[in-house]
Amino acid sequence: MADAARWPRLLVVTDRARLLRRVGAPPEAWSHLLEAQIEGALAGGADLVQVREPDLPVAELVRFLRALFARVPGSAGRVVVNDRVDVAWVTEAAGVHLTERSMNVADAKSLLPAGRHWVIGRSVHAPSGAAAAVEASYLVAGTVLPSESKAEARRLLGWAGLVEIVRAADKTPVVAIGGLGPGDVRAAIEAGAVGVAGIGCFLPGGGNEVASSVRQRVIAMRKEFDTARGDTYTQRAGGREQ
Repeated sequence: MADAARWPRLLVVTDRARLLRRVGAPPEAWSHLLEAQIEGALAGGADLVQVREPDLPVAELVRFLRALFARVPGSAGRVVVNDRVDVAWVTEAAGVHLTERSMNVADAKSLLPAGRHWVIGRSVHAPSGAAAAVEASYLVAGTVLPSESKAEARRLLGWAGLVEIVRAADKTPVVAIGGLGPGDVRAAIEAGAVGVAGIGCFLPGGGNEVASSVRQRVIAMRKEFDTARGDTYTQRAGGREQ
């Protein structure tokens, strides 16, 4: 079970193709824009960023992460890499996020060196998947509501399905994903989720101010947690409340 201090209440998931479309930028601009998005997300108070770029060659992914971690202090401890245990290891990222098609959590743990805390998340889509992954640091359950990437109604959990996954997960924290915005935070918490993850809800508005726009979106989502749970989350960058 995860340490409560490490529960990801806000988990930003990247998709550089959607990011490029949102800002109207050419493909070669991806690394600059993705770095700006991650920097903005962390500055706004995101607990974790899941770098989910399955079509990016490993060498490019390693170069990108090392450059990001060198430029943005503390970012390595708040970034998990989708599926690539080896990349998480060599870049010293916080850990890895596994899909349901990935290796199991125990195998991922066995491949990572001992001596430090590794964050290992896992995506689940049904109660059976949650029950089989209770060794994970956290679970991401979806798809809750229709989204751009998962619009098929037959695959949606809905709030009732999310409740079932939370029950099956026992004490493993569950983060909800899929078509969620600030107005859905209260419902996610009431269903038992400890946090919300997303791609689209954390994309910037149009224009060049990617980091600033993403930062504001994360702050807006975090404020919904303040209201819904009565908690006050302190922005990690600078230690100031927003």
